[in-house]
Amino acid sequence: MKESFIPNSKSTSIFFSDNTEGLPNDIKTRFLNHLEYSLIKDNTTVEPWDIYFALALSLRDRLIERWLRTQYEYRKRDVKKTYYLSMEFLIGRLLGNSLINLDLYNESYDMLKEMGYSLEDIAELEPDMGLGNGGLGRLAACFLDSMATSAYPGYGYGIRYEFGIFRQEIVHGYQTEIPDHWRKNGCPWEIKRPEITYRVRFGGKVKAMKQNGSGTVYRWIDTEDVMAVAWDIPVPGYKVDNVNNLRLWEATATDEFDFEYFNSGDYIKAVEQKNISENISKVLYPNDNIHLGKVLRLKQEYFFVSATLQDIFFNWKQDHDSFANLPEKVSIQLNDTHPALAIPEMLRILIDEERMDFESAWQITKQVFSYTNHTILPEALERWSVALFEELLPRHLMLIYQINDYVMQEVSAKYPGDIIKMRNVSIIEEGHEKSLRMAQLCFHGSHTVNGVAKLHTEILRHKIFADLDQLYPGRLCNVTNGITPRLWLLTCNPLLASLISEHIGSAWTRELERLRGLEAYLDDQDFKESFFEIKEINKKRLSRYIYRETGIRTRTDSIFYVQVKRMHEYKRQLLNVMGTIAQYQRIKANPDQDFVPRTVIFAGKAAPGYYLAKRLIKLINNLGDIINKDPDVKDRLKVVFLPNYCVSLAEKIIPAADVSEQISTAGFEASGTGNMKFALNGALTLGTLDGANVEMAEEIGIENMFIFGLKAEEVSQIKHSNYNPYSYYESDPELKAVVDSLLDDSWCPREPGIFAPIWKVLMEDGDRYLQMADFRAFMEASDRVDQLYQNRDEWVKKAIINIARIGKFSSDRAIREYAEKIWKIEPLQLDIGG
Repeated sequence: MKESFIPNSKSTSIFFSDNTEGLPNDIKTRFLNHLEYSLIKDNTTVEPWDIYFALALSLRDRLIERWLRTQYEYRKRDVKKTYYLSMEFLIGRLLGNSLINLDLYNESYDMLKEMGYSLEDIAELEPDMGLGNGGLGRLAACFLDSMATSAYPGYGYGIRYEFGIFRQEIVHGYQTEIPDHWRKNGCPWEIKRPEITYRVRFGGKVKAMKQNGSGTVYRWIDTEDVMAVAWDIPVPGYKVDNVNNLRLWEATATDEFDFEYFNSGDYIKAVEQKNISENISKVLYPNDNIHLGKVLRLKQEYFFVSATLQDIFFNWKQDHDSFANLPEKVSIQLNDTHPALAIPEMLRILIDEERMDFESAWQITKQVFSYTNHTILPEALERWSVALFEELLPRHLMLIYQINDYVMQEVSAKYPGDIIKMRNVSIIEEGHEKSLRMAQLCFHGSHTVNGVAKLHTEILRHKIFADLDQLYPGRLCNVTNGITPRLWLLTCNPLLASLISEHIGSAWTRELERLRGLEAYLDDQDFKESFFEIKEINKKRLSRYIYRETGIRTRTDSIFYVQVKRMHEYKRQLLNVMGTIAQYQRIKANPDQDFVPRTVIFAGKAAPGYYLAKRLIKLINNLGDIINKDPDVKDRLKVVFLPNYCVSLAEKIIPAADVSEQISTAGFEASGTGNMKFALNGALTLGTLDGANVEMAEEIGIENMFIFGLKAEEVSQIKHSNYNPYSYYESDPELKAVVDSLLDDSWCPREPGIFAPIWKVLMEDGDRYLQMADFRAFMEASDRVDQLYQNRDEWVKKAIINIARIGKFSSDRAIREYAEKIWKIEPLQLDIGG
């Protein structure tokens, strides 16, 4: 082992801030100093944004002190570390969570109040970080929080997107995508590290060179290069001194501009290469319906794993002379297939740069990586054309072929003559366009593969990866997803969190299973009244927001049915729409009948190239325009679409929800985490037995949920028995009326025919997600919701049961399982003080 630069001493004198003379430690002094010296503001020029920025910088100071010591201790003790690679980290806002984690919320609240500011208003100024879109990124953010809180040495790695995915606006009912300038005023949490910059290469060619005694050596030459510059965001744990790190890569050009072009007057050409390079980290998930979009997306995926692997190897070589024990100290988790190229990239580094033979390099690589699968949808299991790899990553294509040859030899030896099994496990997929299957690459190149819910893992084992599971028995396991209670209750629903802590103590914030203690209060009338009052307060808060954003007035005594998630057909927002249309038609047919009032709330973004999902957003908005203004309805049904769904909006919606709609087709949702967040805040689930809903029903009790519809095995059976949506259409008059309204322009009188494609999906394209088959069960379950809601005492009791029994679904538990079953790392809780 090389000599470490770390002093062999218990002294921490290497830290500047150990000499605290003249360095303020109280939050107020730091805050005022940042206002004056960092932002250059005084009482006559200060704006509310400056208050936010100075407060965030003051908190960051505290975080940096702990961050430096945490990294020092991790390195000094040479602990095994986990590196979590994800294309998304949907962090949201950091101010509130950081104040709570650092136990500075009350002090900061009082400080700002003295100055005439409201902490809640200041916190609202913070933009959501544009680093993610859906559940994949939110899960990654929860996991970072839990790794730090549980004191596991863990690092996140991703891309520093300039614009995130997009900002969603609704114009005449249509989704419009505009750039999300989340960093236009600066971000106080991130720290640029220009000294940590790596070269990432694309294109070029591979040159084979014979070397005496070492066989053939490959050199990747004539490449087009970009630079990856590191930006760090400290990740604090809750009531621990550990502060882990999220490192994001920004793409920059190797040269800012070409002087030769500039001097000749071609100013556009002079900066062309800079613009092309920086496109890599501009936007999350470029539209890959076109070839250039596919090229950019593949560049993004390789860019971030190449920079990450170079960074890991650079740090490794600072303190180690050999790679033989790399798996004993390094664990790399691939969050879905987007970082799959890390596997051939590690091989390339070990073989081409460190001169290791393939067999040794492959064994080390397999022992380092683990892979989480998040989908069973065939179209979501990434495939890349071989032609595109030949163009962008020729050396990696060679290595993937070498991996595949190695694997095929193993398969031939174990299953001689079984061509079907060889085809199913092969990374190379033959067809009209030869392609590379990233899921197969991840399965072969990892020591452990996990699903994210029991049902999901069983589907992977028996259907999606059946042959791979047989080839590598024991490699596939389950780790059910979880959420962080610090954000999804303590921060977003402080009144409910306080009520819970008053009755059972605050240990639940780190041991969510402690919520079981709430069952002692199921018959406590005062507790139930307090719970109901808090729900009403949260509903009023959301109603004010809805009115401010959409102009729609909602009744807080109505049932808030909520479905907020990424727009996708399998999530079945369309089934929810169909149920809403049916309820409207019931009211129109019986205007004097006593209906339980409903407010149906939707939110979610559709991918820019996802035509049908975008058309469904238009349908929801048109429904709202017609239903909300119909005098016959008399406020007994409202339809709301809230634009630009993000973490901070979820923090407003989830505490106010009465009903959590988790209605995906059984067998299609991997897990879901929104279901857990809603239950934690006392919403009752209206859902199918899909994803983590299955385990939630086991924990909470199916009698405390509204479960409906086909089970996963029934879905499979019906799909293999010539499913005919017309039979449901013809036998159910209410369903027929709903479907007909999509075609007769009831919802689009000024734009005839615009919803015909949605009708076609149901009636002519086979209704892939069985909305017709589940419609009647969905309506009956909704009726049960209405019936129970009229019995307030029983409703509140079931809501409290949902909270009390959701403890299993903490990300702390999930991270503990990853650490023990997959990563084999130990917690290292630090006592830094200060």
